[in-house]
Parts: sequence; structure tokens; C-alpha cells
Amino acid sequence: MIQKGLLVVLSGPSGAGKGTVCKALLPTMSSLGYSVSCTTRQPREGEQEGVNYFFKSREQFEEMIQQDELLEWAEVYGNYYGTPLRYVEEQLAAGYNVLLEIDIQGALQVKKKYPNGVFIFLIPPSLQELKQRILGRGTETEESFKVRFGSAADEMKHINDYDYVVVNDQVDDAVDRVRSIVIAELCSVKRNREYYNNLIQEGQTDAVSFN
Repeated sequence: MIQKGLLVVLSGPSGAGKGTVCKALLPTMSSLGYSVSCTTRQPREGEQEGVNYFFKSREQFEEMIQQDELLEWAEVYGNYYGTPLRYVEEQLAAGYNVLLEIDIQGALQVKKKYPNGVFIFLIPPSLQELKQRILGRGTETEESFKVRFGSAADEMKHINDYDYVVVNDQVDDAVDRVRSIVIAELCSVKRNREYYNNLIQEGQTDAVSFN
């Protein structure tokens, strides 16, 4: 029997460092695979098609919405972001653990469809630090910065919708915390109950047949 994979959702306000933490986490966990999202925003320097995102036109993305081909999607700061549904379902069914790095709107949609997933909220150590991280990207106009930073306080209110919160003060420490959460969830009785019950039944059957 193939044990169904674990869906891990990592999200938080823009500038919390989700991408950095995921990039550092994945090499440390061979059992965890990254789900590539779709977006209509322009690629940033160094980003690759099919590695960081599947870059789509607005028309292509809206067709995916109409065809119900997305696990979740949202329009954030004028661009669409979404997770291909088929990929995630196939990976979980095959027993692979899947990591989603998505915005808060998307995470809340996923929670409605997959409430048994593990939802982790990543936050910066302070709003001042968040401000510096957003400015440090060098990709924001004055107007877009105001929009992103202005929404941070509202986004923080969603902490109670998640299972865990991790402060990203130092990347290595944040990675250790996220990895510990995933390992603990993979070992939890509630996620392995069917597997354990089958072992018990097999043990009882073997005992009877031996006698």
C-alpha cells in the first residue's frame, strides 16, 4: 500500500523570505519536492521557466481558471499566481511529499480543499525588517512598495488560520524549524493511522495462520 504524500504549505507576507527558506530547505529533505506555480508576472533576473515559475500570459492563465486546472489561484498586486492541480494530486497519490510556497490568499483556498495539509506561516522578526527586505529587492516602485508594505499588517492577521508560525530571523534557523515541523508531521499517529492499523491486522492474521 502506498502511503499518501504530505502537502506542506509555506506562506506569509511578501518579503518574509519564503523563497529563500524553501531554496535552503529542499536540499536538506530528499523526501520533499517543490511544486512550481504559475504566474503572469514578468520573470525576475535569474528566474527560469519551469524552475521558479511557469510564466503565463494573462489570457493563458484565465483559460486555466475556466478549465478548473488550478488548485488555488489569486490576483496579487495586479498579477495572477496559481498552483497546477494535476501535478499536486499526482505527486500526493504516488506517495511524494509536496511543498507549496504560495501567498496567503492561495493558502486559504488550499486549506478548504486539503484541510489535512500542514500550513506554516513565515514571518519576519519585525515590520522594520520586512520594510528593509522589500526595499532591498530593488524591484519596487514607490507606489508598489506602499501597496506591499501597507498590506503586511493585514496579512499578519491570518496567523490563526495556520498550524504553525516560524520567525525568519536567520535563514538556517528558520529552515531547521520548518524541517522539524515536517518530520514531526510525517511521524504523527493521525497521518499514519491507516498504515498502523494495517500492520496490526497483518500481525493478527499471521498469528492465526501460524497457529
